[in-house]
Amino acid sequence: MKLSHLIVVLSLTVFTSACSNWIYRIDIPQGNFLDEKDVKKLRIGMTKEQVEFVLGRPILKDAFDTDTWYYYYEMKRGMKKRGEDFEKQMVITFVDEKVSTVTGDFELSEDFNTPLDQE
Repeated sequence: MKLSHLIVVLSLTVFTSACSNWIYRIDIPQGNFLDEKDVKKLRIGMTKEQVEFVLGRPILKDAFDTDTWYYYYEMKRGMKKRGEDFEKQMVITFVDEKVSTVTGDFELSEDFNTPLDQE
């Protein structure tokens, strides 16, 4: 009798583990989602207000260095068939309240080094 219980338990375990892909798991996005077309609007010499208008508020403003803004986005996929987990980040540095450098995972436009007032 004990052997039959063991077989039933093992078979239920195998069947329920095989059905794990049927369970819906949501994707969990966190941070600032930045669109490539918005990042391409960035130009050297833009003010903090202009950057905030184009990209939105940064996820982190350094408390000790107010001239550095951090944008970070992370996507944790609930199910592997919808893609892999990924993260993107961008750091904007200001000098005299204007954009000086932009580093991170985004490609800047060819016109980035041309200030807005010189077009």
